[in-house]
Amino acid sequence: MDPEEWKARATAKRASILAKIKPEWRLSPEDIAKASTQRDLTGPFIQQFLGADDISILSMDSLQLVEGIGKGSLTSLQVTTAFCRAAAVAHQIGNCLHEIFFDEALERAKQLDEYYKKHRMTLGPLHGLPVSLKDQFHVKGVDTTAGYVGYISGNMGIKDPSRAHQVESQIAMELRSLGAVLYCKTSVPQTLFYIETKNNIIGETLNPNNRNLSCGGSSGGEGALMALRGSTLGVGADIGGSVRIPAAFNGVFGIKPTPGRFSCRDAAITNAGQTAYPMTVGFFSTSVDGIGLMLKSILSTQPWIQDPAVVPMLFRQEIVDEYLARANADGTAKQGRTPLKLGILWTDRVVEPHPPITRGLKMVAHAIESAGHKVVDWAPPSHETAKKIHLSIITADGAEDVHKKLKLSGEPLISELETRGMRARPPMELLKFQDLASKGLEFEAHYSDYWNSTANDDGQIVDAVIMPVAPHAAVIPGKYYHIDYTEALNLLNYSVAVIPVTKADKNLDPYDYGHQPLNGKDEKNWKAYDPELYHGGPVGVQIVARKFEEEKVWAISKIIHAALERAKGSPSSTQGLSRGNISAHL
Repeated sequence: MDPEEWKARATAKRASILAKIKPEWRLSPEDIAKASTQRDLTGPFIQQFLGADDISILSMDSLQLVEGIGKGSLTSLQVTTAFCRAAAVAHQIGNCLHEIFFDEALERAKQLDEYYKKHRMTLGPLHGLPVSLKDQFHVKGVDTTAGYVGYISGNMGIKDPSRAHQVESQIAMELRSLGAVLYCKTSVPQTLFYIETKNNIIGETLNPNNRNLSCGGSSGGEGALMALRGSTLGVGADIGGSVRIPAAFNGVFGIKPTPGRFSCRDAAITNAGQTAYPMTVGFFSTSVDGIGLMLKSILSTQPWIQDPAVVPMLFRQEIVDEYLARANADGTAKQGRTPLKLGILWTDRVVEPHPPITRGLKMVAHAIESAGHKVVDWAPPSHETAKKIHLSIITADGAEDVHKKLKLSGEPLISELETRGMRARPPMELLKFQDLASKGLEFEAHYSDYWNSTANDDGQIVDAVIMPVAPHAAVIPGKYYHIDYTEALNLLNYSVAVIPVTKADKNLDPYDYGHQPLNGKDEKNWKAYDPELYHGGPVGVQIVARKFEEEKVWAISKIIHAALERAKGSPSSTQGLSRGNISAHL
């Protein structure tokens, strides 16, 4: 196929995205050129292109927005307009959107305002709240390219051409039923199997906090949009770190549930027949409370009724209450209650974390201990073993599915994926696949045994574990050498939250010239650390619970976040837990 043909399609698609931005929201060529030389696009830089009313609305978190709409102090149209405008600017300076449907969103907002005016009540707990989606979920009337040129003007995963643009993913339908306003879909890497965000359609999405760095992947556009406050609540997906990495790299909150807790029905999935360790829907938010709002709202729709792959399990408020009862509003251990016992993985003993990550872990440990909770070291079975098993299983088809999709347009595999298991090769033999799956189950059992053993000394089992998301802050593009910190947890199918902690600081995180590499990969990662380039890169941590413990890990993440804010001396430290029970909004 003529390479100029796929390039022309990609060029036309880029132009069509920009064409959907209202003329009054378009930036001048001079402003766009200025953004291209700006290190930090967040805060004051993007705000210069927004109005005062927009900035006021965008500064609110998800709960504040739905509360304001529910009380009538805000309208859905006001809120939706602000987020559409912010997303429009974010894309022009940050290249983070694949699909724009602002006109439909504004019309939906007007309808929701009319509903509220007529009935004096909201349609649902997300009434009037704009929600962004990764370009892996179908929304009626728009493309789902999932980063493939071949799906421009179509929907990846929809085999019948007559159904193109007619199908909506179940998660999108659930959001609509809850009153949400869908307004854009965010950028992803080609194949959906990459830890940065780059494709042959729009190019690369960089990190708005520091454009020397990556926004992560594969839900990178979600993280980047949130860093620019173009969204406060979003939907992503995770099969190896694809929610957790962008959340941490962009300084926002995220959660990777256990597969089967939320619906993936009618989503675009690479190699959908691989169900041993499947993709899971995950969520992003600019606040810890936003994650809880999303969990409880979506589960209130009983997604298992429409999707038999979903476990029938409502949101368990009693678990949230049980854990929040063990701490005060500022995260300190409550007198007369059992303090939390939390493990910390300082290193996986394969690749040592860079100085900003170690400092971030120390900040969290200090915050937890000073709040009266217990911290213990975590030294589980090797995450490297887990990563090798998981990666072999999810790529067992020899990248056949990926290359079949590439052939639709004739586009090439992006160069970064050539060395990451995406080259075409013979598929794995069935008996080898079964052997690997068996080893995966063995690893899960060994890890569970280790977790249970934490009760041997004091009778109290570890409640959750804190560990790095990656061995670095938001990474220099092309220098992400070690994904084991996230991918091991996909083999375990654990529930994992991410909270922001700090940012890399060249003055606090100097290069350690005395570091003794553990191996060649550790040396390669360490040599990639540049305090100047990394300066300002967000640092987040994973908070890990076991299978189907989303309520527990969310509650514990609230406690840890509150304790961290208290330790930083933040005025907001007393707000951390006060809204643990969000049932009033549902």
